[in-house]
Amino acid sequence: MTTEDVRPGILQRVLTDYRAVFFDLLADSFPAGLEIAAGEARPEEQIRPGTPQKAGFYPVQNIHILKGGLYLCQQRGVIEWLTELNPDVLIVEGNPRYLSTPQAIRWMHQRNRPVIGWGLGVPASGGLRSSLRITFLKEFDAIITYSRQGKVGYVTAGIPEEKVFIAPNAAAFRPAAEAPARQLSFVDTRLTVIFVGRLQDRKRVDLLIRACSQLDEQMQPKLIIVGDGPERASLERLAGQIYPLAVFEGDRRGKELDDLFRKADLFALPGTGGLSLQQALAFALPAIAAEGDGTQVDLVRPENGWLVKPGDLESLRRTLQIALSDPETLTQKGRESFRIVREEINLERMAEIFEEAVHYVLKQGSG
Repeated sequence: MTTEDVRPGILQRVLTDYRAVFFDLLADSFPAGLEIAAGEARPEEQIRPGTPQKAGFYPVQNIHILKGGLYLCQQRGVIEWLTELNPDVLIVEGNPRYLSTPQAIRWMHQRNRPVIGWGLGVPASGGLRSSLRITFLKEFDAIITYSRQGKVGYVTAGIPEEKVFIAPNAAAFRPAAEAPARQLSFVDTRLTVIFVGRLQDRKRVDLLIRACSQLDEQMQPKLIIVGDGPERASLERLAGQIYPLAVFEGDRRGKELDDLFRKADLFALPGTGGLSLQQALAFALPAIAAEGDGTQVDLVRPENGWLVKPGDLESLRRTLQIALSDPETLTQKGRESFRIVREEINLERMAEIFEEAVHYVLKQGSG
């Protein structure tokens, strides 16, 4: 079966705006049609939904069960969608908390069609929960993960290495032009640090504010905080008390966000996750990031930035002090950031790996 003939289906819990861009790019590789099924997020998640322009979309109903570490999601309408679309291959989130996924896998395998899982990796745990997760993962004909660390986790859990594909997580396209000629953006002789992301507890923006406040006074940067979320009010109060150099820009997209990236000298991601990290690198920004799910290790290296211990205020403060004390090194590391996005980690490369995984499972046949 050639690429032109393949019709993939992609099942997501929710479809975000940044994923819609990626799926539209991926749809270019499958002219027979690519369709996403997804439901709605809980209102308190404040997730911005996406609307694909090239890929098809089928709405399912998300039934959210419990919260936090006990969260489960049942999706109504998945089998109806599969019956209507009749996909040649199915790509699903490799998360056992999504209760409809095993049913979707069975539907595909009963028709001798492959299923690809897509996930971060395997959490370090033991006991029955770990055993059930591994049993779930072994139902997939291949797995796509974001990082080398993620692949190691899957292989350690017993997934054959040849079945695990690394598609580095991206939100920015491969730059078409050369790296921007950045000039250090001194504001009243101060450098500018930027954070972009949802303002929630796990992002640890509070640590970033506290670390900046503990720097030597002449070293303290202007801090631009871009994003919105449940922690915004408390973060604004904290900044008002200890760091008035922090500016809260709210949610910014498109050109407005691009302009803010251009005004910055250093990107900081003190907590977990964050596709904005790859976007920042595309603007030739050096980065400080907390070690998290493994994607940060692939994006932030000694050549283009610094990794810090998660939740460690002193590690973050010390690293900020080092970074801001050497403006020339910031410029050099920023050039390497741009090279990484141009040559290694971008939306185009991510789509290429997804296409490779699809060809692999179709060639191997369904389990």
